[in-house]
Amino acid sequence: MFAVRAYIVASKHSNGAGSPMGEKFDLIVIGGGSGGVRAARVSAQLGAKVAIVEEYRYGGTCVIRGCVPKKLFVYASRFGDLFDVAPSFGWTVDAAFDWPTLLANKDKEIARLEKIYETLLDGSGVKIFKARATVTGPNAIKLSTGEELEAERILIATGGAPFKPDIEGSDLGITSNEAFHLETLPRTILIEGGGYIAVEFATIFAGLGVDTTLVYRRDKILRGFDHDVRDGLEDALRERGVRFRYGYHISGLRRDGEGVCVSFSHGEEATFDKVMFATGRHPNTSDLGLDAAGVQLDQTGAVVVDEYSRSSVPSIYAVGDVTGRAALTPVAIREGSAFAQTVYNNTPTTVPYHLIPTAVFSEPEIGTVGMSEEAAAERYRSIDIYVTRFRPMMNTLSDRQEKMMLKLVTETDTGRILGCHILGPGAGEMIQLIAIPLGMGGTMADFNHAIAVHPTAAEELVTFKSPSYRVVDGEKCNP
Repeated sequence: MFAVRAYIVASKHSNGAGSPMGEKFDLIVIGGGSGGVRAARVSAQLGAKVAIVEEYRYGGTCVIRGCVPKKLFVYASRFGDLFDVAPSFGWTVDAAFDWPTLLANKDKEIARLEKIYETLLDGSGVKIFKARATVTGPNAIKLSTGEELEAERILIATGGAPFKPDIEGSDLGITSNEAFHLETLPRTILIEGGGYIAVEFATIFAGLGVDTTLVYRRDKILRGFDHDVRDGLEDALRERGVRFRYGYHISGLRRDGEGVCVSFSHGEEATFDKVMFATGRHPNTSDLGLDAAGVQLDQTGAVVVDEYSRSSVPSIYAVGDVTGRAALTPVAIREGSAFAQTVYNNTPTTVPYHLIPTAVFSEPEIGTVGMSEEAAAERYRSIDIYVTRFRPMMNTLSDRQEKMMLKLVTETDTGRILGCHILGPGAGEMIQLIAIPLGMGGTMADFNHAIAVHPTAAEELVTFKSPSYRVVDGEKCNP
C-alpha cells in the first residue's frame, strides 16, 4: 500500500494567490488517447462531470501516429507479395507505388477518426480542452491557455513517447512519429531495435522497396516471444531482403551529404538515407508537475499505481502506457473502463494482465497469447508442444516457399493450453479468438472436440493428433 502524503491545500475557490480558480469537475483526464477517452466517456455516462485535456490531437498515439497508420502502411507494403503470386493465378500485373498518395489517404483517415473521438466525447457530455496541462496539486491543474481547473480526481493518461539514445547526432535520426510523415520514401534505411515496432517498420520499408537494415544489440529479435516465432520471422524477413546486424548498436550519427553516416559501437561506419530509432518508448510524464504533486514515479518515469490504477496521491490515478504496465491500446482502454467502474459505479474492477493476446503486424504476421515454450518450461515440470509448419494455400500455385507456423504449448498432466503462437496470414485475427478458450482454461480435449473449418489455416489448431515433442525438466524428449 502506498504511503500517502498529507497536504495543506488552499481553498477550492483559490489558487493560493488570491485569484479565483476556474471551473470545477468531478474528474479531469489529462490525455486524449484511447485510455483517457474511454475513462472520460464511461465516467461521464455514469454521472460524473468530466473534463479532458489534450495538447496534440484526440485519438492518442494509436490512432494518430501508432497502430492505425502503421497497419495502413503494412497493408500498403503487402501488395508486393500479392503481385508476386498473382501470375500463378492467371493475372498480369503492371503496378507502380506512389508514396505521397499513401500519405494523403492516411492523413484523411486519421482526421476522420480524430473527429469521431471528439464527437463521442462531446456526445457523452465531456468538456473538451485543447491545451497542455500541468498538475499543480492533488486536485488542480493549469492549462497552457492560462486557465486553472479543479477536480475531485485527476486521471493521468498521457501515454508514452519514442525513445532516442543519448548519442552524438541523435537529432539526425527519426522515430516512429516522424516515419509517418516523411516527404519522400528513402532508398536506404537503418532501423535500430529488435522489438515489435522495429520489425513492423522493417516490414513496411522493405515491402515498399526500401533497402532495409536492422541493427540490434542483442542476438535475436523479439525478446520474450516464443523461439519458433522469433526464428521464423527473422528467416522470412531475410527472404524479403532485410539485413540483420546483431551484437552492436549505433554510437553516433553525422550528416553525410544528403544522407546520415552511422558510427557503430564496434567501429564500422556506413551511410544511409534515413536512420530510425525503434529502441523503445518511455512514459510521457516530463514536465507534468507530478513530482511537485507528490506522485510516485518509478525509475523509467512511469506513474506507480495499485491494481485499481490509483497513484500514491489518493486523488490522482493513471492508466495506459504512462503506467508502464502493458503498453498496448486494448489494455489502456480496459484500464480506463475499469477505473470508471471502480470509482463512479462502485464496482471495483481490475484488468487481467496475465493473459493478453498480442499481434505483431510484420510480414509474416504474428499472433501470440499465453506462455512461450521457454516460459512454460520454467514454470511446469512437463509440457507438451504441438507445432506444425506448411505453405499457406495462397502460395501453393507459385514457387514461394515461405511457411506458416502454428504452435500450442500445453501442460502434460492436464492438457490445459498454456500458450498459442501463430506466424503467418491472419495470425492476429486468429489469436483474438484463441484468447477466449485460454482464458476459460481450455484444454487439448476441448480443441480436439471442435470440428475443423476446411480449407483454412486455423483448422490445424483443432486437428493435432499427438504432441510434436515433450519438454521435461527443461529437456526436450519424445512424448
